[in-house]
Amino acid sequence: MTLPKVVIVGRPNVGKSSLFNWLCGRRMAIVDPTAGVTRDWMSAEIDVDRDDAPQPFQFTLIDTGGMGVIDADDLTDDVEHQIQTAIDMADIILFVVDAKEGIVSLDEHVANKIRRLRIPVLCVVNKTDHIGLENHANDFYSFGWDLISVSAKENRGRKELLQFIYEHLPEESRISDEPEEMLDDMMKIAIVGRRNVGKSTFVNTLVKFPRMIVSNVAGTTRDSVNVKFELDGKSFIAVDTPGFRRRVSVRTNIDYYGTHRAQRSIRFADVTLMFFDSSVQISKVDKQLVGYIMEQNKPCIFVVNKWDLMREHMETQVWADYLRDTFPTMWHVPIAFITGQTGKNVKLLLHHAMMLYKQANARVSTSKLNRLVRAALTYNPPPLYRLSRPKIYYATQVGTLPPTIVLFCNNPDMFPPTYRRYLLSVLRDQLDYGEVPIKLYFRKREKDDQRDDIDSKLSETTRQAKLAAQEEERQRELLEWSTAQEYYANKIQTELDQLNAEDRTLLEQDGNAEFLAELNISSMDELPEEYVFADEDDTEDEEFPDDGEDFDLSDETFRNLAGSVFVFEDEPLPELDEKPKKRSVRSKTGKKKKR
Repeated sequence: MTLPKVVIVGRPNVGKSSLFNWLCGRRMAIVDPTAGVTRDWMSAEIDVDRDDAPQPFQFTLIDTGGMGVIDADDLTDDVEHQIQTAIDMADIILFVVDAKEGIVSLDEHVANKIRRLRIPVLCVVNKTDHIGLENHANDFYSFGWDLISVSAKENRGRKELLQFIYEHLPEESRISDEPEEMLDDMMKIAIVGRRNVGKSTFVNTLVKFPRMIVSNVAGTTRDSVNVKFELDGKSFIAVDTPGFRRRVSVRTNIDYYGTHRAQRSIRFADVTLMFFDSSVQISKVDKQLVGYIMEQNKPCIFVVNKWDLMREHMETQVWADYLRDTFPTMWHVPIAFITGQTGKNVKLLLHHAMMLYKQANARVSTSKLNRLVRAALTYNPPPLYRLSRPKIYYATQVGTLPPTIVLFCNNPDMFPPTYRRYLLSVLRDQLDYGEVPIKLYFRKREKDDQRDDIDSKLSETTRQAKLAAQEEERQRELLEWSTAQEYYANKIQTELDQLNAEDRTLLEQDGNAEFLAELNISSMDELPEEYVFADEDDTEDEEFPDDGEDFDLSDETFRNLAGSVFVFEDEPLPELDEKPKKRSVRSKTGKKKKR
């Protein structure tokens, strides 16, 4: 079932975007005193509960640009076309006026334009912030429509406005046995990049009509716009974002709001498509944007757009290597070469975005995860830290989107960044997280932690037998170590006594440096076996019991794969329509008419 559409129209600066945000319950549209901020129409699905209406209902609310504004970038005709497209889809019109300024000529111009529509129109007198402005609101009855006074700023009149919308919705749209799938339940794809890389053109290709204004003017898109589209029977949300600029170039409020909204879109997206222009070198803005995506741990695809202009002059692998060299920490990110204007390779790109979303939602059993970590420790043990061996007792996955794994260890500070990156590579390579970011946390195991080292489902008898065997093995090791410790402890104590107080202080402060110098070696890897001791607190802890099939991380099986690269292979999407198909409506006489 398609939700009914309620469209907000009016001249510039009457509070249309403020009204839109107010009804949505959150800030979605940019609000600024500058006339002409809104260019592309923006939509949101509103779910009204019983507190504001006789019964729950849903509708799509659409915010449009101001009628009659002269755009500074010569986009007036494009803005007017966007407004008309939204009006053609409307089931109800909310004609917004300003109570403080009264009736002006532009209000009459807008009223004359929508007067011929055969759909309900409500005159919404905004900015009625106090009772003294109620008398000014009565002047707008001259337009001939029902009138309601509201104040988005002071939260006045919201329930009455929703009541009017409910009463004038088509009868069949008020009640639905199967609730409409809301935007929050759909996969969200954020389309980001610097200015003029073809983001809006790509969105128009997805929805198959000119949904977004496209021009050669940098910064045409000013706000993040959610656009619903379907592929293979599934619904998605594409979020078209304003083009990023360098921080020093953000000079106006609109630029600041646009950058902020684009960053917010990345934070709330399920998958991010990072667009590059194939004919332009990677800039500092691109690097800043990729860095922000990394900080948010979002699944990402590098999209090289406008490849039809470069494919005759450059091989695909050259550009792919260029991206890999520029972003070495993003080697796992897949790369897609597309032409957004014609739809070449777009379908394959979307299918791969769905696969990333599935990877980011994947979960792995605790037993399998612990076997893999044990294999990683065996294949490449962590380096010694101040004569102590770092230990990992068990691992568990605690979240998805992105996959989040916690490793319980004896001391998180013992694991250097290089070894943490190694563990991330093993997890990404051997599990179902090949092309998505992974959050990896190291946490010190508490002394009162009574959990088993792995989450096994052994019977009580088997568990007791296993614990008895572990205790016997531990006692045997302690006996061996006690004999060796007595000899080697005396030997090391003799050497330490030869150090003066200053050298001993340096040894405690600088860690291993002075100790290595005394032994005439360059690294802890060359440390003789007699200097390696077990920690007293760690000898009581078992790391990983033997259960399940072990992982093999030999050179032949440890693949360390890079992200996929997609070239032109699939068919383009259908050509764009000039505008959405007009729906048939019934006039008061019952005859169908075309809008």
